[in-house]
Amino acid sequence: MDEGRKQRGMVIATQKQIRKTTGGWIVPSQSGQGKYAVALSAERTSCTCPDWELRGGKCKHIFAVEYVIEHQRNPDGSTTVTETVRVRRTYPQNWPAYNQAQTSEGDKFQVLLRDLVAGLPEPEPGRGRPRLPLSDAIFSATLKVYSTFSARRFMSELREAHARGHIRKVPHFNSVLNPLRDPALTPILRGLITTSSLPLKAVEIDFAVDSSGFTTNKFHRWFDHKYGQERQEHDWVKAHIMCGVRTNVVTAIEIHGRNASDAHQLPALVAATARNFPIAEVSGDKGYASVSNIEAVQRVGGTPYIAFRTSDTGWSGGAWQKALGYFLLHRDEFLAHYHKRSNVESTFSMIKRKFGDALRSKDETAMVNETLCKVLCHNLVVLIHEMYELGIDPTFWAGAEAAQQARA
Repeated sequence: MDEGRKQRGMVIATQKQIRKTTGGWIVPSQSGQGKYAVALSAERTSCTCPDWELRGGKCKHIFAVEYVIEHQRNPDGSTTVTETVRVRRTYPQNWPAYNQAQTSEGDKFQVLLRDLVAGLPEPEPGRGRPRLPLSDAIFSATLKVYSTFSARRFMSELREAHARGHIRKVPHFNSVLNPLRDPALTPILRGLITTSSLPLKAVEIDFAVDSSGFTTNKFHRWFDHKYGQERQEHDWVKAHIMCGVRTNVVTAIEIHGRNASDAHQLPALVAATARNFPIAEVSGDKGYASVSNIEAVQRVGGTPYIAFRTSDTGWSGGAWQKALGYFLLHRDEFLAHYHKRSNVESTFSMIKRKFGDALRSKDETAMVNETLCKVLCHNLVVLIHEMYELGIDPTFWAGAEAAQQARA
């Protein structure tokens, strides 16, 4: 029984702020609903919690104080007070490569996008008026999202793309928007996102996962009974992504409802990434802490670096208990890997700053497809940068496996 209290005491010591006073220690309760006074000396050991008052001995709060003292004591018997200093980490920038990528991005983007859509199989022609070729439709819609212009203002860029031979004919501005409303385009765009990440297959082995919303022009309304008034906020499309932490390329994406749980999306993202990339690590915040997610990463040979909540315990045993123990007892080593999770935040920031955090589309299917186009644009921009940074030569449809992936 004391072993369980000792483990819970370590949880309190590592996740709560224990304060030293003149008369002893103030220890927060594990639930966060109160505080207890612990006296710990050679003459007397006590705690004001109900557990100690009922049975005496050592409660989890006393174990927590002992853990704090033990990890502050030096070999010579003195104690050390450690002050935490925040250090801003900076990373070197290859400015010649960056400048080349930025100044040639517009031209390279159209070439890469043309090569990417060129491998798509054209559907059988139906009856009636001839439709816009699938490759031209996706090229036009994606290039429009890249430009951030309205459909009418975008026509100049489209005429230029036609003059360069990237599309077979210049469509009407309404024809640029119509394909986004087609639900059949959604799996194709997801496949193109995967295919666009494949040139970085030899670079990325560590990944991070998170979700973020893209606002729409629709509103979510509800009645607030507490204050007796109607409230509203913008609705949004929620994108769940997994990205490589070195280049920020998106390797897998899931789009679900605004209230979809983050934790339930991780197994699908891991499985989709593992089909094309070797996975060494996966980093995620505490919203992804679950037994199924830890096991999903381990099944593909990766190590999960997922933060835990203050209320999490090791009761379930197995992979969960080992991961929680590592999180609690080897915090510095855990954080050395976990800091890579910030790259997924950077990825969303890159997408939103460059292509906007709001969607122009009004149809629900078009909102999803527009979000996928933003992510596809981001991947192509990443490839352009890595062409100059790493010297890669992005070649799409080099093998049957890549072609099959985009068609799936």
